[in-house]
Amino acid sequence: MSRDPLELDTETMRRMGYQVIDLLVGRIGRLASEPVLRVGSREELEARLGEPAPRTGRDFSTLLQRLDEDVLPFVGHFDHPRFFGYIPGAGTWPGALGDLISSAMNIDAGAWREASGPSQLELTVLDWFREWIGYPREAAGVLVSGGSAANLTAIACAREALIGPMSNRIVAYTSDQSHLSVARAMRHLGFRSEQIRVLPADETLRIRPADLVAAIDADIAAGRLPFLVAAVAGSTSTSAIDPLPELAQICHDRGIWLHVDAAYGGFAVLTDRGSRLLQGIELADSVTLDPHKWLAMPFEVGCLMVRTGGLLESAFELHPEYLTETIAGTGAVNFADRGLQLTRATRAIKVWLAIQTFGLDAFRDAIDRAVDQAQEAQRLIEADPRLELLTPASLGVLTFRRRGLTRMSDAEIDQANEALVASITAGAEVLLTSTNVAGRYAIRLCVLNHTTNDDDVGYALEQVASTPLAVPSTHPSLQSDARDSGAPAAGAVAGVPNPRDAGVLADWSGTSQIDAAGLRAIAAFREVTDDQAVRFLGTAREAAYRAGEMVTEQWAHARVFYLVLAGRLSVRVGEREVNVIAPGDHLGEIAAIDWGRDFSYGRTATVVATEPVRLLSFPASALRDLMADSPAVDREIRRIAHARLARR
Repeated sequence: MSRDPLELDTETMRRMGYQVIDLLVGRIGRLASEPVLRVGSREELEARLGEPAPRTGRDFSTLLQRLDEDVLPFVGHFDHPRFFGYIPGAGTWPGALGDLISSAMNIDAGAWREASGPSQLELTVLDWFREWIGYPREAAGVLVSGGSAANLTAIACAREALIGPMSNRIVAYTSDQSHLSVARAMRHLGFRSEQIRVLPADETLRIRPADLVAAIDADIAAGRLPFLVAAVAGSTSTSAIDPLPELAQICHDRGIWLHVDAAYGGFAVLTDRGSRLLQGIELADSVTLDPHKWLAMPFEVGCLMVRTGGLLESAFELHPEYLTETIAGTGAVNFADRGLQLTRATRAIKVWLAIQTFGLDAFRDAIDRAVDQAQEAQRLIEADPRLELLTPASLGVLTFRRRGLTRMSDAEIDQANEALVASITAGAEVLLTSTNVAGRYAIRLCVLNHTTNDDDVGYALEQVASTPLAVPSTHPSLQSDARDSGAPAAGAVAGVPNPRDAGVLADWSGTSQIDAAGLRAIAAFREVTDDQAVRFLGTAREAAYRAGEMVTEQWAHARVFYLVLAGRLSVRVGEREVNVIAPGDHLGEIAAIDWGRDFSYGRTATVVATEPVRLLSFPASALRDLMADSPAVDREIRRIAHARLARR
């Protein structure tokens, strides 16, 4: 009989297991004193790890030592107590052991026949989740790899339930605060750029119900078929929570599927505060949850819950001839019939084991503790004259930044804060990341890890407050103890050309041709080079409109950018005039900006010529290419776009 070349005896397995456990416990024990982030260059790591696969086996102890020295140090420790970037993630030891059990036993939890025990355990875990979010007994769910997979699964389920085969008529709606996975899922499910409406959030960064209604009604009038609204319960940037009860009513009245991406915020329902904030989540048709966030599970585990559970299997169930033995009997569940994966690991063991080990109250306390720490961070920021709060604490997230120095423009303050975050990150004691809030660079603090204490939060804020700001070379005399007023630079009023350029604009406003110098006369394009201007202007076409003619209509999907050569235009939201566009100004930049995967805002206002006008029109792609090529243009166009959105 031939020998199994991959077999190990039980004593060897036990010895190897102890060695691994010792390595992990040692690393976890000294985690707080380790760098939060260590990044190796490709050249350095190639030198350490680049090698052909060995023909014969090597000593396991030596291999563990190599991992400990050459691989494991070069990571971002998401579980570090001072990891405040992105969405942190400190797992638990029982959860990690659950993953070990699942991997060591190599369980395929796709079919009841091969995994009835783990499948029942998953049903038990899903029942817990169902009860926590207030779903009825007929709801069903599936554990997946994370929030991204759950969002894709939800959109596919909704389309199958309401539409069936893909149609060019169907339209979905979401906020500009939605997670990138929504755009990615839409793209890979076959939705084109004109089939998703990205709605601008209000001043609290939530969907305006009135905007949603208006956008839906406009699409219905145009013969399109609205089918899905993707709302957010805890946005990644600021943890904003959309008005779920209002959105649910709108969707219910119109037969539209409401999906709530609660990957970040969902499990806050376990606390009194979170339950109040998430009121209405029980009305959604589907909900994304992410146990490797508030439930402190090791990566990866996400969850999709569907209110009418039978729709989930209807969307995905297939039984080819080579799987006839796996057809479930009465009451049995094949989880492969509820999602995209056929072979799938059991993720339920770690969730069940961790919750059973600690008890639900321990997780409630951990969530409340993190929320308290975020609120204390807000108090510290508001009490520190060196810091500026941009968005208040929502669950565990807030945004802020360092105040600028005297006479610094907003753009210079943004650049100084960006350099400050890079400097702090390089120090490896704290990790903070950034986002954009209303066109402003924002430092984002996310408190989630159960390992984080109050001193860690205070230390991170003091690092931001005390690290010297990089002074722009154009302002060598700025004083570090001064405070900037926060006003835009002179002449940089959103959407209005610099008054000093009026004479220059008059030189070209009577002709259909402008050159690089004429383009630079417009505030947003002041930094373009001759080559950039030639490429951009080469895509232009001239258009003319009579007084009273509509140039753009609110909620229409048209991605054209305009420069005004002559005449004036009125910008209207409903019956209200919110802006006047004059020669040398521009319009259409909001719809031209890419939100993700080539999806963008629709027209956020109606624009009507109040006198005969002449315009230069540009494809949205031309403006995006110029913005990609010129950071200064990108920054200014986005600033103007955010300022105009704020006027709505």
